[in-house]
Amino acid sequence: MAKSSIDFKAVILAGGSGERFWPLSTPERPKQFLSVFGGDSLIRQSVTRLDGLVAPEDVYIITSRDLVEATRRELPEVPVENIIGEPMRRDTGAAVALGVGAVGNGIAGFFSSDQLVGDPKAFRQAVAQAVEIAAREPRIVTIGIKPSYPSTGFGYVDPKSKSFVEKPDLENAKKYLEAGFLWNAGMFIGAVETFRGAFAEHAPALAALAEKFPDGPLDGIYGPLPKISFDFAVMEKFKGVEVVPGDFGWDDVGSYTAFDKYFAHDDAGNVLDGPCKVVDSEDNICVAKGAKIALLGARNLVVVSTPDAVLVADKSKLPDMKKLFKD
Repeated sequence: MAKSSIDFKAVILAGGSGERFWPLSTPERPKQFLSVFGGDSLIRQSVTRLDGLVAPEDVYIITSRDLVEATRRELPEVPVENIIGEPMRRDTGAAVALGVGAVGNGIAGFFSSDQLVGDPKAFRQAVAQAVEIAAREPRIVTIGIKPSYPSTGFGYVDPKSKSFVEKPDLENAKKYLEAGFLWNAGMFIGAVETFRGAFAEHAPALAALAEKFPDGPLDGIYGPLPKISFDFAVMEKFKGVEVVPGDFGWDDVGSYTAFDKYFAHDDAGNVLDGPCKVVDSEDNICVAKGAKIALLGARNLVVVSTPDAVLVADKSKLPDMKKLFKD
């Protein structure tokens, strides 16, 4: 796909806490650095799939300060000054505002660093369509993903009303599917001035960050900022939302259940990655990156070893992974 004449810059949001794929991922090396899905790391894939839409010098990475050096090593083609470290986590509201300030002008697109895309060509076509809309009209365009099942783990967007709905229960998820709602994948494209106007109107506490990239350290600026997602801060209130449907094999690989989707299974339904021995066991995910793992009479477990830690979890409890990190 030839790069259009529109001044388009891509901002990759790459914070990450390393919780959902612990112990494979850690706060020092969170999910976006995992290379178990598709060979390259997730953050590498997030940049590579934009080839043809944006040049490396027009790619920006918003990450945590502690991850700047690791990100530079992973993405050497991105200018070092374009890899920006936040001093503390303030959710995607502040990250998007900081990205708008860093980009400065033109059309900005915001993407996650830790998602999979099965059809990069179709992804680029959807992004190109969104960029064209944003260049013509004062809109913030989101790419809504065609659902493949009634998920309770994703937010939704109604392509007719342009309204956002948070994660529903199963009954409402089925209704949304029947009504043609799309999954909210957290991709946003718009003119810099449109983003700035939206922040000024709906999230004034973040507006200064979007208006101009700070000259000095971010520490004092970030301290008072609200911890709020861009969806809550802006998108649920902004009246100029547009939706481009996307059907390109999107997956946020949100938990270890992704191994069931992307890895081969043995005859008993087990996923075995690394030196794993299973006897009279079924429907387990066994990932041995440290000590060898042996399962006897185990059912429906996730067992992961690394040189530093071991996880044993029932698959049904994977949505509660964050509980392991509470004091």
